[in-house]
Amino acid sequence: MASVMIPLLLSVMVSGLLGHPPPWKEQQINMLMPGVKPTVPDTYLCKSVKMEDDHTYITGFIPNADANIAHHVLLYGCEEPGAEPGRIWNCGEMASSSAGPHAGPCRTGLNILYAWAMEAPRLSLPPDVSFNVGQATSTKYLVVQVHYKNVSKFLPPENGEDHSGLTLVTTQVPSQKQAGVYIMSTGGSLPSHTVEYFEVACEMTEDVEIFPFAFRTHAHSLGRVISGYRIRDGVWTEIGRKDPRLPEMFYNATNQGISVRRGDILAARCTMHDTTDHTVSIGATQKDEMCNFYIMYYVNKPPTLQVDSCFSPGPPYWYWKDYPDQEKLNLDAAPDTASVIPGTNSPLKRNVSQAYAFESSEEVEGVPGRFNDVLADDIIDQAIEELDPQSLLYLVQELAEEEEWQQQQQQQQEAQRQEMLLRERQRQMALGQIPALYGGRP
Repeated sequence: MASVMIPLLLSVMVSGLLGHPPPWKEQQINMLMPGVKPTVPDTYLCKSVKMEDDHTYITGFIPNADANIAHHVLLYGCEEPGAEPGRIWNCGEMASSSAGPHAGPCRTGLNILYAWAMEAPRLSLPPDVSFNVGQATSTKYLVVQVHYKNVSKFLPPENGEDHSGLTLVTTQVPSQKQAGVYIMSTGGSLPSHTVEYFEVACEMTEDVEIFPFAFRTHAHSLGRVISGYRIRDGVWTEIGRKDPRLPEMFYNATNQGISVRRGDILAARCTMHDTTDHTVSIGATQKDEMCNFYIMYYVNKPPTLQVDSCFSPGPPYWYWKDYPDQEKLNLDAAPDTASVIPGTNSPLKRNVSQAYAFESSEEVEGVPGRFNDVLADDIIDQAIEELDPQSLLYLVQELAEEEEWQQQQQQQQEAQRQEMLLRERQRQMALGQIPALYGGRP
């Protein structure tokens, strides 16, 4: 017993003499804006802090923000930040002269550690779970990003300043379980007065087993319900489902204790309802939309995931039905509750089958494929029998031209889909929403 107590007492004495708290005592790191004055709505500002110690363990997050001013606050871990500590820089697409230099949140090694929006409360991680950061890790810098939605407070006559950001609760005591965040997101667009599904799915390819313990959903004003799942052996298990209009905190996972390992599929759906008179697309401003499903997880032993994001181009270019391995996805087993707002009973049904000029796979009454109780083939066969040879030849030529036109349309649609995917990935990387080294299959 004495051999254990002596080093412990020496540690306490040395810490006291040097003016440092003992290693097990919680400490706080303030990641707050230093009185900034953004003047353009939808400005993104970033601030970085270098982690001086080899290892620091983050166990909690205390937000300091007003949802009327800050649309969201993100905490990034970086190997190298977009700008050195001491500088405030514009880290979004809405560059403005008042925001200073422009760059992404991270120059290298970007990963998301935490996200806040809509008056979410503080978050404390489960016992013995922490984010491991510091000079001996890949996260050598922390960067806080604030998205300013409303800047009226900073304009005349108020001429105010802002100190939004986060306070991190940390310790020097290692935890047995290391935390990480995996984010699923989409591009895409939403026609006016429609309900649409924004869907994404990726297979886990790393030999790492993760345990999701919390989830967070994020959309703007048109999001109604966002749901996320693990698919293993064709069975869909819910990780989380929430109305994104509620406080955007990390909620406990629906099924605690489940794991995700190599070969499993992670899938998410954002159900959107556009009540406006115009098309709304995924984008960076409050007038655009976003579809994000965050999974906070832990591993029993390092490392955490190297590929920490999954992205799809979204509607009308990509849905779950476009996933390359449909047998493994087992779409027929997708839960009916994927588009049910918690607390209600009926799913919000997609109603945009005719909204996109080039995307209409559903059968509609009054067109070939649905003639009440009469088979369409019988009607077509009877019409062909009544044609004279010249009209039949003309019909064959018309059908051949139609088939050629359809092939051209399909090629154009695929080219549009690929171009949309590329542009969306470039935009997401510019915003720092996905790493430059994108992983996972769209």
